Amino acid sequence: MGGQGRSGPGRRPAGEGRQGDLNLHPGQVLALVLVAALWGGTQPLLKRASAGLQQVHERSWAQQLLQEMKTLFLNTEYLVPFLVNQCGSLLYYFTLASTDLTLAVPICNSLAIVFTLIVGKILGEDIGGKRAVAGMVLTVTGITLCITSSVSKTQGQQTTL
Repeated sequence: MGGQGRSGPGRRPAGEGRQGDLNLHPGQVLALVLVAALWGGTQPLLKRASAGLQQVHERSWAQQLLQEMKTLFLNTEYLVPFLVNQCGSLLYYFTLASTDLTLAVPICNSLAIVFTLIVGKILGEDIGGKRAVAGMVLTVTGITLCITSSVSKTQGQQTTL
């Protein structure tokens, strides 16, 4: 039928995209948690590896920038976490193609903070004591509620293509 397009029961009109679809599939949840782990887990490592930048002093801002880049990118302690972090960004980009922003952004950003605190603690950093732990628990509880609500809606629906 030439003029009917793709709309109908269970289908979105052309151009509507994922807006309004707040359902996540378990694979999407796993990808978003992995993104958060890659982002958050590498932050303390990047912080530790970039500590030597304060000793770099050049005459001009251009020379300073080049020397800092050279210092960072020739340092494998910095380069490996940086590349892992960028892999998280690529995964995030690809996951956004099939995930609603209103769930993807809070899940990734909130859990990245939790992973940063956990890895920081493992590395011996002071994470802030009981308040930080309470904040992590509340964050994980809120994200769990969002994911559970979204996944249960998805499992209740029949997908027809």
